[in-house]
Amino acid sequence: MASAAPAPAVFTLQYVLPDAGLEAIPIVGEEEGRPLIEPTATLELRSSQPLHNYRVRVFDEADRALASDDAAEESASGLVYRIVLPTALKSGHRYVLVVDAQTGTSMTDARGQELADVRLAFQVAGEKEKPPPPAKAAKSRRR
Repeated sequence: MASAAPAPAVFTLQYVLPDAGLEAIPIVGEEEGRPLIEPTATLELRSSQPLHNYRVRVFDEADRALASDDAAEESASGLVYRIVLPTALKSGHRYVLVVDAQTGTSMTDARGQELADVRLAFQVAGEKEKPPPPAKAAKSRRR
């Protein structure tokens, strides 16, 4: 009897709550709105299958990649990818976690099947933080 081929890779995204628990971030299309999460500095991406030739990045509203300390645990049952940011994500701001090919045009799963890029959008709850006002220039006196 031939073994059945594994199902396509399924992704889940969680974040660490202030009390150190994990909370799932619902995966919805960007056109359906962005799920709200509490401020956090740690995200955890899971895949139901091992991945090959992949990279994981978090982008801010200006489409800049955020600096982070990442750790990946790969096993036959999948991938656990932990992202630890130096500071908590800013309240009121939008972010996107992107999983795409490290090199070339595509990443693959355990079966060697090409996978499309994954974009998981979310927003941090709360009022948008305002940037600090610019420092006023000191007036020079005329003599």
